[in-house]
Amino acid sequence: MRTDAVRGHLDGLLLAVLEDGPLHGYAIIAAVQTRSRGALELRTGTIYPALNRLERLGLLSSSWQAEGERRRRAYALTEDGRRTLAGERTAWNEFTAAIGSVLNPAAPPGLPT
Repeated sequence: MRTDAVRGHLDGLLLAVLEDGPLHGYAIIAAVQTRSRGALELRTGTIYPALNRLERLGLLSSSWQAEGERRRRAYALTEDGRRTLAGERTAWNEFTAAIGSVLNPAAPPGLPT
């Protein structure tokens, strides 16, 4: 899938994979890739600035966690992040419905198909 296809939807993707609980950066990348069945591959240079921005906006919180001998920053949704995610889902559904109605138009009611 084209990298530019993710533009404008990255925040929603990040918030969605954090809905079930805190994850560190590489786990977020893996979750997006798993949920998209390999269609989306995010780069660390893309997600870390976005995670930092979402944290500054109050949509995420972060904390350091030990994983083996490594320390990693784990990100979690805040209540504002959950509300924003709900809005992102609504906007996505409206967007895909509008695009779908253009790309795959249904025959107007009453007209022969």
